Amino acid sequence: MKDEEERNNPHSFYGDMTKISRTSLIYENDLFPTAIAMIAELLRRESNFTVERKIENKIHVCCRETSILLIAILKAKNIPARARCGFTHAVSEIDGAGDHWIVEYYNETCKRWVLVDPTMCYDQETLDYFEIDYSLINIPRNKFIFAADAYLGLRKGKYKTEDIYSFPDPKRFGIKAAINELFYDFHSLMNNEILFCQSPKYLKDNNYELTDDEYIELDELAKLMLDPDKNFNKLLEIWNIQDKFRVMSGGMNV
Repeated sequence: MKDEEERNNPHSFYGDMTKISRTSLIYENDLFPTAIAMIAELLRRESNFTVERKIENKIHVCCRETSILLIAILKAKNIPARARCGFTHAVSEIDGAGDHWIVEYYNETCKRWVLVDPTMCYDQETLDYFEIDYSLINIPRNKFIFAADAYLGLRKGKYKTEDIYSFPDPKRFGIKAAINELFYDFHSLMNNEILFCQSPKYLKDNNYELTDDEYIELDELAKLMLDPDKNFNKLLEIWNIQDKFRVMSGGMNV
């Protein structure tokens, strides 16, 4: 019902929703998985690349795609940038923290990595609604639960199962959600932003039911990801030798 009301809203924050075809209201993430694909489609729909773009000529994607698009722009300007994956209360529609992708770029002036959320670009009224009281272009690190923090926090009892969830229908709660996000973040750190429909095949084949040894493997991976710059060489070594972390299931690869 809520989706239907939004669909018929001529005064939405995004523009006149009645001008968008129903086919375009379906998420188009899988159709335009890369920055090049998104830009090409945007230019096909409307040749003027401007913020004044007509709503019917926009594409309907979410946090993964907005993040990799901003990353591409930053890299084109020689600014180091990468996607980071985890959980935040800022996008949560229920109690707990929902899964989310944001951007981390290196600020040469400040000599540190800065977190930016290119998806939650709302007006003040909407920010108030979501109770966001911090800058989305300089997110405090305690306002975002990185995937490794969520996974280890669940393993150690810092978080309860209902505290962490991912958005697919049906929602995935707790350790399964954290594991999925852990691999999104690991692949992003390796400059290989996988699709939402993808996850390691060994996980899907076993319905995320892991042995003690497999949990220990993920424990070690997550600990390294708590400080990816310091531990980058070790993470790269795991990437190069641990095939099961890279063999994906999803889409054509079942």
